[in-house]
Amino acid sequence: MKLTVPADVAVDSEVDLGPTSLGYGIAVRLNVSLPGMDRAAAQQLVDAAHQVCPYSNATRNNVDVQIKLA
Repeated sequence: MKLTVPADVAVDSEVDLGPTSLGYGIAVRLNVSLPGMDRAAAQQLVDAAHQVCPYSNATRNNVDVQIKLA
């Protein structure tokens, strides 16, 4: 994407474990901070990263993932 990522980028994660109809499951919230970066470009980057991330690909449709751009 040829974007410059800020040096102080941060990703804070929160993981929940709880009951589901089939036993137990996990849910993940990722809070992404890209200070100083254009919001539209930052959102594009976050969305693209979620599509190619090995963790996202391994858990897609198995884990509820919410990504919030701060």
